[in-house]
Amino acid sequence: MLQSLSLIFDTGCLILIWLVQLVIYPGFQYYSPSDLKNWHSKYTGQITMVVLPLIVGQLITSSMLAYLEISTLNLTKLALILTNWVLTFVVFVPLHQKLEHIAEPLQLTKALIVKNWLRTIIWSLIFLLTLFKGL
Repeated sequence: MLQSLSLIFDTGCLILIWLVQLVIYPGFQYYSPSDLKNWHSKYTGQITMVVLPLIVGQLITSSMLAYLEISTLNLTKLALILTNWVLTFVVFVPLHQKLEHIAEPLQLTKALIVKNWLRTIIWSLIFLLTLFKGL
């Protein structure tokens, strides 16, 4: 049961990060600076309602799995999840906050896209580890 829940959360995070990487962040480049500021403040509140349950669920299920079955795979997966939490709150939250306060956000939107590849790769690896464990 716990492994199935983990797969659900990891799949949700995988789909979400690829949407962010391929659609949402590149879409920011098509807004005028003032329109982006208006949209971005709404976007961050709305996307948080999707992201937060997924990443908290992922952290809880993976922590429980690592506690119940200490293995290299489970600990690696948990370390990758914690890495993404650090990246999110240390790198990406400040970038998003800065995006709402600068006059010309185009360079910053490009930085979001480039830097987000790291989270995209990590969440893809997390999903693959879960899938591998389930086989």
